[in-house]
Amino acid sequence: MGMTLVEKILARHSGEKKVEPGQFLTIDVDYCMANDATMRLNIDVVENTLKATKLWDPSKIVLVMDHQVPSDSVLTAQVHEMSKKFADKYGIAAYYNGEGICHQLMVEKYLLPGQIMVAADSHSPSMGALGAVGLGMGSTDVGATMVAGKTWVKVPQSVLVVLKGQLPQAVYAKDIILAMIGKTTAGGLIYKAVEFQGDAVSKFSVSERFTLCNMATEAGVKTAIVAPDEKVVDYLQKERGVSVPLESWMLSDSDAKFEQTIEIDLSKLTPQVACPHSVDNVCDVSKIAGLKIDQAFIGACTNARIDDLRIVAQVLKGNKVNPNVKMDITPASRTIYLQAIQEGLIEIFLEAGARINHPGCSTCWGACQGVLGPGQVLISTQNRNFRGRAGSKDSSVYLASPRTVAYSAIKGFVTDPREGI
Repeated sequence: MGMTLVEKILARHSGEKKVEPGQFLTIDVDYCMANDATMRLNIDVVENTLKATKLWDPSKIVLVMDHQVPSDSVLTAQVHEMSKKFADKYGIAAYYNGEGICHQLMVEKYLLPGQIMVAADSHSPSMGALGAVGLGMGSTDVGATMVAGKTWVKVPQSVLVVLKGQLPQAVYAKDIILAMIGKTTAGGLIYKAVEFQGDAVSKFSVSERFTLCNMATEAGVKTAIVAPDEKVVDYLQKERGVSVPLESWMLSDSDAKFEQTIEIDLSKLTPQVACPHSVDNVCDVSKIAGLKIDQAFIGACTNARIDDLRIVAQVLKGNKVNPNVKMDITPASRTIYLQAIQEGLIEIFLEAGARINHPGCSTCWGACQGVLGPGQVLISTQNRNFRGRAGSKDSSVYLASPRTVAYSAIKGFVTDPREGI
């Protein structure tokens, strides 16, 4: 019996020739990442629990201040200062404050196909967009990894998601993953390794694959991945100037065992919306069209890359955001922000009446930049909509694609994006 791609990557990082689901491994990691949401805990583990005087490899440790930037409170300012002192003390050069969302930066600057990243953030499976394994772990494990360069993992069962057919107009990767989670339910794939395959996937950009792997987290997965191909090679060469050969082992074996297979016919998909207060409360956008909104958000690690911003600009150009709606647009990184300026997208957003925020987690984190008040309704490209996620516990968050969010911002209510075609 062969191995899946995730199993192969875990095997190579553990020194084992073959691994099986349920097996416990000690694995070497390529990168360890932490952010301001949990840095106090990471530092406490390193310095007080482990009493470490040095770290495994400071060049492989990345610290990102992205959840609450600029500081939104005295406590946050203290965390950022503590994190910077920690980086200086241990020689960690990769310290970012306001440069962008941690997952985006890891794809833009660090991860390569076949590598493993451990991070103190649940959306670490995003690394699967490059054919890498991202593992979200608790602060104790991440702190220990900073010191040892190793961690433990139980080999997950693998689930194959086959995407076939062609996407209709106004339907995107965000709609695919929402539809999938609607079927599997939130938490329906707990501790699974999801691999996306199919002719349709080979046509998707790294950004679209990022959206799929990122939101697979909401089904409970341990990690998610798309096998690296020429799209990944081209992305790394063009965006990072890195030449990476495609290695023959970077595919699941033809006889690899998947616990289950989920098939999705893209040609039958329609624009989707996840309704409050669960990401699996999914329906066709037409079911709730006309629902009044107070706020619209384009951002988060799920959908704030340059192709997402281009889609939004196409919708907003020559139009105005409804006067009863506050629209926030937050690029996922400084690099994306600069590209949006160069392409004239920011000018389009501002002329339409949107507010542009500096790169970071922004409204998705519910701590800064567009926090919702009681009774307010937000339509957003973020990845979570549980009660209180973006502010008041009495507010409501609807999840949708960038195009759906943009049209809704213009109209002032949830709008089927196909109306604009």
